[in-house]
Amino acid sequence: MGKLKLDLHDIYNNTKAIDKALEEIFEEAVEKKIKEVEIIPGKGSGQLRKKVHRFLQKPHIRPLYHRIVNDAKNHGRLFVYFKFK
Repeated sequence: MGKLKLDLHDIYNNTKAIDKALEEIFEEAVEKKIKEVEIIPGKGSGQLRKKVHRFLQKPHIRPLYHRIVNDAKNHGRLFVYFKFK
């Protein structure tokens, strides 16, 4: 299957909306067995990026994916890869 993309620019200042969007995209990826999720926190001050990384380390989220790759050409986005059996 393809990949999912989540751009957080529009909700950067709404913590609840960010958490909800991240939870939903992970649920969709697992449900549809999508192997790649692109998350765009943007460049900015780096606070949103840190929030995304904290989300990715949550105990119920960490087992869902197997690796994270920061885009070498654009540090304003990252890729989360899932591995399904």
